[in-house]
Amino acid sequence: MKFCKTYQEFMRGQEQKKLPVVGFKKLKKIMKTCRRSSPYHTTCPDQCAVCDGTFFPSLLNEMSEIVGCFNQRAQKLLELHLASGFRKYIILLKGKSKRNHSTLVHEGKDLVVYALINAVAIRKILKKYDKIHYSKQGQLFKSHAQTMHKEILQSPWLIELMALHINLRETKVKSRKSSALFDECYLTIKDGKPSLACELCDSIKIDIDLTCSICLETVFDPVSLSCGHIFCYSCACSSASLTIVDGLKEAHPKEKCPLCRSAGVYEGAVHLEELNIMLGRSCTEYWEERLQMERVERVKQAKEHWETQCRAFMGI
Repeated sequence: MKFCKTYQEFMRGQEQKKLPVVGFKKLKKIMKTCRRSSPYHTTCPDQCAVCDGTFFPSLLNEMSEIVGCFNQRAQKLLELHLASGFRKYIILLKGKSKRNHSTLVHEGKDLVVYALINAVAIRKILKKYDKIHYSKQGQLFKSHAQTMHKEILQSPWLIELMALHINLRETKVKSRKSSALFDECYLTIKDGKPSLACELCDSIKIDIDLTCSICLETVFDPVSLSCGHIFCYSCACSSASLTIVDGLKEAHPKEKCPLCRSAGVYEGAVHLEELNIMLGRSCTEYWEERLQMERVERVKQAKEHWETQCRAFMGI
């Protein structure tokens, strides 16, 4: 079965959830219009009214809606799962939710599949665009979308849902059968370096390296910047010229990601709590050692911070 039909069938099964989709038929129609309007061009011209004014803006709008919807739903689901006691009761009461634990697990799996299948859909439509136009405009558009943080695979909430799936599977939580499209998430450790992987029908595979590129160790108390890169919380603070006491919210807007050099990525940083739980269970010895080191460093930084504040207050 062609991917277009597979995608449409999957999204029809999700109609009740009112999830935004990639308009395959509409985008293909736009591409045909472009070819008819430029019969003498083997490649799409640099200034193409059809592509510049219709195809790419339409796709970017769909990507924005998909990422926004996914982030919102994933964040609410994870907030409910991580909440405890009275706080969980209040969240359920406000949302008038009747979801039990196994239902939350199933919804998490569905959201992971939704993210992956839309990533495949976007990749395929851009690949088809480049094939038809004998160009690399589709690849350039994808890179542009990534810098705008519109790529769903960049979402920190996808990493959190994958970690949640592993955590619940290891605690033997029973849930409904996974979608036939979903080939499970799993943690691999090679040469002492862990990575998080997930597959969808062999069409796309995510392989997320869980090594902090600053300290070159397994990420501890991991945080994802808005560009999608993951670091230890203390390393991220250090790269933004901050102490742990200050926190990433105090980062200057001009501070850049150590990897991609994107500016303004610290303010929207997300603490990856499920990933933290998963790594703590999987790398026990390393985690205990790192935890002790972090405690010493945090106490030291807190002491230095308050000494500085006291000296400033006393005018010394």
